[in-house]
Amino acid sequence: MAERTGSESRKLLGRLREAMADDSAGQARLDKITSLIASSMGTEVCSIYLFRDPETLELCATEGLHPDSVHKTRLKLGEGLVGRVARRGRIINTANATQQRGFRYMPETGEEIYSSFCGIPIQRLGERLGVLVVQSKEPRDFSSDETYALEIVAMVLAEMAELGAFVGEEDALSPLHQQPVLFKGTTGQEGATEGHVWLHEPRVVVVNPIAEDPEAEQKRLDEAIEELRVGVDKMLQGAAGGDKEQLEVLEAYRMFANSKGWMRRMAQDISQGLSAEAAVEKEQSTARARMAQATDAYLRDRLHDLDDLSNRLLRILTGQGSNTGAEMPEDPVLIARNIGPAELLEYGRKLKGIVLEEGSVGSHAAIVARALAIPLVIHAERITTEALNGDHIMVDGDQGIAHLRPDESVVGAFRDKIAMHANAQERYASIREKPATTVDGETIAMHMNAGLMADLPSLKGSGAEGVGLFRTELQFLVRNQMPRREELAELYARVMDNAGDKQVVFRTLDIGSDKVLPYMAPQDEPNPALGWRAIRVGLDKPGVLRMQLQALLRAANGRPLKVMFPFIAQFAEYRAARAEMDKAIERERRLGHVIPDDITVGAMLETPSLAFAPQKFFEEVGFISIGGNDLKQFFFAADRENERVRRRYDTLNISYLSFIEGIARRCQSTNTPVSFCGEDAGRPLEALCLAAMGLRTLSMRPASIGPVKSLLMRTNLSEVKAVIEEARESGDQSARQAVMDYLKQQ
Repeated sequence: MAERTGSESRKLLGRLREAMADDSAGQARLDKITSLIASSMGTEVCSIYLFRDPETLELCATEGLHPDSVHKTRLKLGEGLVGRVARRGRIINTANATQQRGFRYMPETGEEIYSSFCGIPIQRLGERLGVLVVQSKEPRDFSSDETYALEIVAMVLAEMAELGAFVGEEDALSPLHQQPVLFKGTTGQEGATEGHVWLHEPRVVVVNPIAEDPEAEQKRLDEAIEELRVGVDKMLQGAAGGDKEQLEVLEAYRMFANSKGWMRRMAQDISQGLSAEAAVEKEQSTARARMAQATDAYLRDRLHDLDDLSNRLLRILTGQGSNTGAEMPEDPVLIARNIGPAELLEYGRKLKGIVLEEGSVGSHAAIVARALAIPLVIHAERITTEALNGDHIMVDGDQGIAHLRPDESVVGAFRDKIAMHANAQERYASIREKPATTVDGETIAMHMNAGLMADLPSLKGSGAEGVGLFRTELQFLVRNQMPRREELAELYARVMDNAGDKQVVFRTLDIGSDKVLPYMAPQDEPNPALGWRAIRVGLDKPGVLRMQLQALLRAANGRPLKVMFPFIAQFAEYRAARAEMDKAIERERRLGHVIPDDITVGAMLETPSLAFAPQKFFEEVGFISIGGNDLKQFFFAADRENERVRRRYDTLNISYLSFIEGIARRCQSTNTPVSFCGEDAGRPLEALCLAAMGLRTLSMRPASIGPVKSLLMRTNLSEVKAVIEEARESGDQSARQAVMDYLKQQ
């Protein structure tokens, strides 16, 4: 029976390939395909619905329903049985369609005379493309062999759709990969740029989904799997004796590479008439669909492993490696599902922009993108399946959107925005060497944030007076093993050398939460942002903290040194961390190393609790740096990685500004230097209000210094404070509108 079913399936696929080779118009080919499927399956009806847009399905071809309904009948995602198949990505097979939950009668199609219904999702690698439907008058459930054959056909239809086989005349769907597409994501790094697509991992294109010789295809698959297994075994040998977590991942890879169930399913697909690569991709699509629905983190990780193995196998079968022979454009905008910090650093500053399907505002990639000042958009769903190498793209990191293949009107408006930005930067250059002194004589110190050696040239170019935050975790994140003390000491020395006589504030290792070291066992925490991270890790595992402090002392080599500890939540934590510094100083002194005469140790205030620490803390601490990104999310109890809540709360909320003012006053009462470090320090309006609340030092990304300084130099700070006071007295929730109105009047 299986052989007969396979033979019939191969015959149908062979006829489909002939229809594909037909040089008639796209719609005619689509009509022929539905006729072929209906006759082969012995049904009166075969219809193909494709997505017109992400929420709308359109009847694009039919055999058996009223021809006039083609390109007129449309269904919303989830509407009717067809819409339910599309939404759930699962087959609906029923002998009595009208009795099924969600059935919707479409009178223009004439389908009321058909009782049986079988709907098969048309999808490729998790991307929904449409629904294949067969119907018959006779009430019957389609057999498992029949539904399996239809799944094989749907797989081929998905490949045909991806290859543009359904491109027809004016009444057909728009050509894939040719139309303008707007992707709405989230801001990862601000800035606007224009360039051409460079895919980090180019899609493997299956150009031959149908094969005539199952034995030859099975042999190709067996040979490719053997090559895959050898590759995984080599990776395991290379990792032997190394990190336990990495070994566990590779063991999972080997388990999947030797999975009899995986190979049996692919062999069955080949027997039905699919090529080896189409069989692999069919199983990969199934894994992607399950991955999207999996709620268990372990299962999701294992499905991700299978997805990655399938990609490796496809590259072996097709010869389409990461190096496809395509040349990187002169103005590359990197497109990827996600990317690690080491890979991103390899590209370096040659990138004009980055657009990711995944990622987060605090991810490693976002940290590197900020350090390199490259506009970044994250959460741009489906862009890797839509974009092709060389496509024109415009990235608006300020708005968190990307225009792929933009039309002329968008190009014109976008280029105007870039030109305005360039003109503004020229104006800011004229004030680079001037202090940020307000109209009423208050001077605000402007510092920059950094994390890479590549950032240091910006010290001069931006007009920054120093580095208010040097993130030390990037050197730990971009490698597969713990860096040595000597390596770190050399790096920190080069940072100080490049800074010259300008101060650098080094923040000790801030890991945990969204920053997990590749060689550090991940902690399964329900809320990692509130969990084991930053100084908590340093105090519980003091070996790394001590090694880093020793490296900083050696790098200073007698020069003034400023160090601050991240995520201090209470006085006792600061004292414990300070004690580790004292131990490191004593050890270096015993070893005969030069100890700086001027060592200043500070704390990052990122939790509201520290603002209410005893007065003794403010007297003892060398300086305070307000970590605005974390402090804001804890103040409002709004996760900054959660798009549904993070934009709900305003930095210029009166309660938050009053809280900042209270911190500034406590620091003033003890003459404790205080600064504000975070994204809001680099936004002119927010920076102006923070200064009005009493802060006299701001630290931001280098590109923000010009805009912030320009506004400060044109504004009377005491008047801004009066505007905020008035908004507070009147009961306003936010001072934003009042301050904006004031600035307009000026």
